[in-house]
Amino acid sequence: MKIYVTSVFVDDQDKALRFYTDVLGFVKKHDIPLGAARWLTVVSPEDPDGTELLLEPSGHPAVPPYKTALVEDGIPAASFAVDDVRAEFDRLRELGVRFTQEPLEMGTVTTAVLDDTCGNLIQIVHSQ
Repeated sequence: MKIYVTSVFVDDQDKALRFYTDVLGFVKKHDIPLGAARWLTVVSPEDPDGTELLLEPSGHPAVPPYKTALVEDGIPAASFAVDDVRAEFDRLRELGVRFTQEPLEMGTVTTAVLDDTCGNLIQIVHSQ
């Protein structure tokens, strides 16, 4: 068994697609209309057949309180592996990305947490 699709709830699918592709560097995999929303996924360009991230609309009534609680408690909605957290932090900061946690070394793991502009905190991580 392996993870095929995972998701983050986003306030605006178009805005999320721009952020996740133009800023974070993912590539669009699927964009299928489903009424007012879309089945919209992105993948890593390094693994185009790997796990897809669904940019899922936040329309369900349970989603806004859930997202708010996570953000207020500083809990990331997702975690993405990078080769060098400090380099990625610097690159993203140059692009105007707001971080809620600067790079932090915790033993063999380094993390940082960013705001995806769509209502989520996202962790970037590298483990040695």
